[in-house]
Amino acid sequence: MTSGYGGSGPVRDPRYGDSHYSGDPYGGQGPVRTRPGVDAGRLWAGGVATALVAALTAIVGLLIARGIFNVTVVEPKGQGVWGNASTVTYALVAALVALLATGLMHLLSLTVPSPGSFFAWIMVLLTAIAVVVPLTLNIETSAKVATAAINLVIGLVITIVISSMAASARTVYRRKTTATAGPPVQQYRQPPPGEYRQPPPGEYRQPPPPGYSSGEAPTQRYERPPGSPYDS
Repeated sequence: MTSGYGGSGPVRDPRYGDSHYSGDPYGGQGPVRTRPGVDAGRLWAGGVATALVAALTAIVGLLIARGIFNVTVVEPKGQGVWGNASTVTYALVAALVALLATGLMHLLSLTVPSPGSFFAWIMVLLTAIAVVVPLTLNIETSAKVATAAINLVIGLVITIVISSMAASARTVYRRKTTATAGPPVQQYRQPPPGEYRQPPPGEYRQPPPPGYSSGEAPTQRYERPPGSPYDS
């Protein structure tokens, strides 16, 4: 930065670095960097709704298996279409799994890159376990298949709904963070008083044109073309 007009060249001021304005175009706060995160309220509200959907999915699956196909699901049919108290337990377990999956998604959104991919793989593997375990039980084949099918549908519903819902919650979080940070405003640092002084009169003078001395004021000359009527 030049310290005046009478110097022999640009002089850098250590107070301001290499430029006469602040090198930070965001008002001295640096570029806005958002940490990985998710809108927790929106995520868990969706998680509760997903738990309700999972519980209803389990109930519908039990109704179809027992009422339409007359197939037992894990436990004996017992008391009519609704079976015994394990029907309610089955629905509550499905809701609990949905809430646990919501907590898993929340944790992954705060700690790992690409949380959607990790969540999808974890849920696919857990769903595969829930499908394979009934097939290994010593029960009727129809009961094995029905239980495995219900577990598969519940797992897919939880995985798909929470994945899409969490993506929406992360988008809302980024929008809120950007709105809080505000648009970048470029601010220039004002130089201290006296740093840029006006040059005193006569310090900078235009160099005289060729053919004139430094003290002679230049005047513009016109030459008449040959044969001008003003020549006498």
